[in-house]
Amino acid sequence: MIPVRIQGIGDRIPLGTTTCLLQRRRPSSVTLTSILPTLRASIPDPLTIDRWPEWTHPTTTDVIVSGVSMLRLVDICDTPCVHIAAAVIPGTHGRPSDREQASVVVARITSIDRLGVLTLDADLGAVPAHLDEVRMIGRTSTRHTRPFQLGGAAVTLPEDVAVGDLVAVPCAGSISCRQLRTAAAS
Repeated sequence: MIPVRIQGIGDRIPLGTTTCLLQRRRPSSVTLTSILPTLRASIPDPLTIDRWPEWTHPTTTDVIVSGVSMLRLVDICDTPCVHIAAAVIPGTHGRPSDREQASVVVARITSIDRLGVLTLDADLGAVPAHLDEVRMIGRTSTRHTRPFQLGGAAVTLPEDVAVGDLVAVPCAGSISCRQLRTAAAS
């Protein structure tokens, strides 16, 4: 056996008489729960901490933001509803900002057409939503995820998402419910 010393990504490494090049790989959105969706019944899908407000952590059926359950918020306020907390300073793994705020919008799915276009009871087009972080809350799904269209952007949700399901969407800045009004509600 030939000892091999790995110096870093992109370095050439001798392997017997041949060489190979380790290539830089982009971070993948492949997680254990996306490969084995049945694990979602026992562990929550991970979230990108920099996109959510301070002290956010997921459960298998809910998102807790600064100690407030988003499902309990829906029980009290109905949908669409908004929770505002301090934003996270990017790259600090959750350190709250002294100046910036972030919001979480919880909305209900009102329709899904045959092409996979979702309609919510909130208009997210007028707010700086992080649609790549949309999460279904309220129930656990052990089905594989698939892309859906929401406001012209692709979002990934379980393939068994249905009308009436709740979604939590993180947003940059402070959002008010007034900004989420749809044309039907006005």
